[in-house]
Amino acid sequence: VQDFLLLLLLLLTKQLFSQLSRYAMALHNQHVCPVHNWLYNASCEDQLSLQGGPELCCTLDQIPLISKCGTLPPESCFFSLICSTGSFLVMLISLLRYAHIIEKHQNCLMNTASLSVGWICAAGLIMVGNFQVDFAKVLHYVGAGVAFPSSMMFVCLQSALTYRLAKTQEEYRLGHFRVGMALVALIALVLSGVFFCQESFALQHTSAIFEWIYCMIIMLFYGTFAFEFGGMSAETLMVLSRGGGLNSFTPTEEKKEVCRGTVHLQADSLTIL
Repeated sequence: VQDFLLLLLLLLTKQLFSQLSRYAMALHNQHVCPVHNWLYNASCEDQLSLQGGPELCCTLDQIPLISKCGTLPPESCFFSLICSTGSFLVMLISLLRYAHIIEKHQNCLMNTASLSVGWICAAGLIMVGNFQVDFAKVLHYVGAGVAFPSSMMFVCLQSALTYRLAKTQEEYRLGHFRVGMALVALIALVLSGVFFCQESFALQHTSAIFEWIYCMIIMLFYGTFAFEFGGMSAETLMVLSRGGGLNSFTPTEEKKEVCRGTVHLQADSLTIL
């Protein structure tokens, strides 16, 4: 289990650096403008790939949005790979967290809703990665419209579950940290959406910055599950095989129920004798 958790953390770290590497690749190929460049125009005299110097003239097609950094090859190939791998990780982490809560505590409606929202987010992420915005705009925006709100909902539900299940001071500190991350992510998501709808080049460029901030926070939030998964055991997977319901018992409780059943059976046998 510990080796599995280490692998999971390495994959999350890889996802984080892969996103940044994809931006660097798009920037190197001059497919997008740098984040620090704020000089935009409706039309430029030369294409971005032919320009040079400290200040570049960019159009709306070169705003460094996450989607724009994965539109043209070769970075589009990495974008599809990153989103597909990320979708699998989201499904896996959501499922393990769902089983972990059932094992350590008891299942509840909020836990089931969190699992459902996490898997919906994974479906949207697959659409975002495999339908590039310049070639399948409608499907890409449908996937983004599913992935962004559902990921925010997942973060909020998990923050609430952390507080609901907290018993020690460390667990309450983790809850504070997650709520703080959720608030920053919510602000970044709202500002990104509001600025993206504006006609101003500067505001749309700002939207791209907030979009990157939001995605980085979400990926870091998934990394915080390492605190809970550190105490995960093989019984966690057994919870999934049993199909934990709303009234599922933990393994310890099941043993107690079995013992109680044995005692009652012995008592009944003695009465009959």
